[in-house]
Amino acid sequence: MNARIDPSPLLPTLADIEAAAQVVYRDFAATPQYRWGLLSQRLGTDCWLKHENHTPVGAFKIRGGLTYFDQLAQRGALPQEVISATRGNHGQSMGWAARRHGVACTIVVPRSLLKAF
Repeated sequence: MNARIDPSPLLPTLADIEAAAQVVYRDFAATPQYRWGLLSQRLGTDCWLKHENHTPVGAFKIRGGLTYFDQLAQRGALPQEVISATRGNHGQSMGWAARRHGVACTIVVPRSLLKAF
């Protein structure tokens, strides 16, 4: 049996990815990449690491918030306020992007997370 599986319509196309990159690069430059010599030596191949901690919030997740709010803005569907529950960097992404678009943002975190600090 030779079954063909069609790509999910939910997966982004190359054009989607390129458009998202343009949205992200309006707010900050591409994060740096560095060749790591010792790791390259141990793996037996060139190994380049991309430093996603070099974003305004210190995490790659900022991209999701920026592209989400950009899509809402393009459709004329920006809300007055957003509320998001998170245990991590997603909240920073939502807060950053909401501020960029003049949208109020409330981030809810679990109490157990606050006790960890």
